[in-house]
Amino acid sequence: MFEGKVGRRLALDSQPTTFTGQGGARLNGRLILPPGDGPVPIMVEVHGSEGANALDFNAFQRFAPASGVGVFVYAKRGSGGSEGSYTQDFYVLAEDAAAAVLEARRLAGARAGRVGLHGASQGGWIAPLAASQTPVDFVTVAFGLAYGALSEDSDQVVLDLKAKGWGADVLEQARAITDVTSAFIGSHGKAGFGDLEAARARYGAEPWFADIKGEFTGFLLNTPNDQIIAMAPVLDLGTSWDYDPLAVLSRLDTPMLWIQAEDDIAAPPDATRQRLIDLAAQGRPITLLEYPDTDHGIVRFQTAPNGVRTSLGYAPGYYQAVLDWARTGRLDAAYGNGRILTRSAP
Repeated sequence: MFEGKVGRRLALDSQPTTFTGQGGARLNGRLILPPGDGPVPIMVEVHGSEGANALDFNAFQRFAPASGVGVFVYAKRGSGGSEGSYTQDFYVLAEDAAAAVLEARRLAGARAGRVGLHGASQGGWIAPLAASQTPVDFVTVAFGLAYGALSEDSDQVVLDLKAKGWGADVLEQARAITDVTSAFIGSHGKAGFGDLEAARARYGAEPWFADIKGEFTGFLLNTPNDQIIAMAPVLDLGTSWDYDPLAVLSRLDTPMLWIQAEDDIAAPPDATRQRLIDLAAQGRPITLLEYPDTDHGIVRFQTAPNGVRTSLGYAPGYYQAVLDWARTGRLDAAYGNGRILTRSAP
């Protein structure tokens, strides 16, 4: 009972399956459909960077079918009994996601209405790439990026330093450092140790040096080369560091909804916002919804005097926007305090 109302358990159609992903890997999945016999929209859930089993943790499979939207969820390779090794190779993961779309359509049969891809965080690189490989009716990207993973790190470094109060002169020097660390990571550790040493020697005594964090730059600067070499087999997850999504986004005709957190420190949104606005102006079918005062995950927060953020919960309207886009490909309501910055033509 909740607020004086008695809940009842809905009988949902849940179908476990195993399907073939990239390179023949057998992946475990599940299709959950709302009650009834008619066609329904279906979201194929695309993982972020986590290695955990989405069959266990994915939230949309729990509530979307109760709201009339089907969900196909699967355990990424190397998790949940799925074959293969965990990887962050975007091309491999996109082929897995495209195969998941085909399996969702097969299982749903006549009940398959609008079928699309829903990717969050790292899934924001994967979902559009998969949509370029197999026809879908829509794509939803939440707190993802429209530029490459190397730029993500450099933007994080800039945010870290700005938060500490450092000015433009320091930010310029930090960009020189992230050029070095990006080249090293982009080579998968095969080149650039000398440049790393030079960066440490040149900037290590600067008062702002210890404030550098980022995705990987802070780690590389503060870890001896021999330790990096020893840890390389564990650290190198096959990430597609050289991938720039612009080529896909600039030609994709599938209607896309992008949902951004305005104050995202894990996926800094400024460059993505501008790129999406530019693509929309060029005629790409992009709707951009942005939530103020939210961090990664579209999560509201409060900030303590020491700068530490405490999560307060998901932004009202965020989940509803995802479901409405799956149903109709439009955002016709108010979604909390989210602001629509671009809107795809009907």
